[in-house]
Amino acid sequence: MPFGIGPLEIGQLQRPIKAVLRPAFNFAWRVTIEGAQNVPLSGGTIIAPNHLSVLESFFVPCSLPRRITYVGKAEYLDDWKTKTLFPAMGMIPIDRRGGEHAQAALDAAADVLRRGELFGIYPEGTRSRSGDLHKGHTGMARLAMETNSPIVPVGLLGTLAVQPPDAKFPRPFRDVLIRFGEPISPDRYSDRLGDRLALRQLTDEVMWEIRRLTGQSYDDTYATKAAKPEASREPAAAAASSATVLPGVGGEVRGCLLYTSDAADDLLCVERGGRRIIKKKKTK
Repeated sequence: MPFGIGPLEIGQLQRPIKAVLRPAFNFAWRVTIEGAQNVPLSGGTIIAPNHLSVLESFFVPCSLPRRITYVGKAEYLDDWKTKTLFPAMGMIPIDRRGGEHAQAALDAAADVLRRGELFGIYPEGTRSRSGDLHKGHTGMARLAMETNSPIVPVGLLGTLAVQPPDAKFPRPFRDVLIRFGEPISPDRYSDRLGDRLALRQLTDEVMWEIRRLTGQSYDDTYATKAAKPEASREPAAAAASSATVLPGVGGEVRGCLLYTSDAADDLLCVERGGRRIIKKKKTK
């Protein structure tokens, strides 16, 4: 395991901690869960939420009946308040410099999935400072393709209001909505292992679904800690089945996703005001 953490330490206290946190969180916040039936009851599965607040690493595990292991930034191990709690909850630390620095964590994640367990990863890599949904990193797609594990996209709403990125303490008595989307299978990319375009397409497919669940505007750049929002904004809740959350209708898209599907065949990427926007094609 990475960073010298033994396998018995990762997640060993998740069950008792969840037993304590669930009632505490339900008292402190009004938590609503939708689509829980979309999370498989068995088998290796990747859970992929958007990322707005540090508390999402507690909200998501507490919303799941199964044990989940997830990655978190290695810097958490430098803080005495989180260096013991986060690994005990199931966090595998990852070096966010990427490449070979992050490979140990990704190898550990693959082992988790091959054991038939849940594994959580934030595709954006870090919290969004603007409230927008940022471009996803392809490590998630690589894991899915290498282990043939489905990806469940998750839309989190309300967590930014609970604890914005720079806030020291959470704000109680806010509404939090957790939406689990339908699993996305990597099967159609099975013959394209190592293909960078396939990795990007699968990643964008997941980001498309997360955006559909949250109604967030999409920013085709990677999220960074240094990014400062023009005005921090919470994504508006929208029904997942509603067309109002499709790109160009439910929010602005800065940059264009590579992902295409039957559901997106009537959408068009166009330039508008120096930005590319996804909108519906005109019917003849």
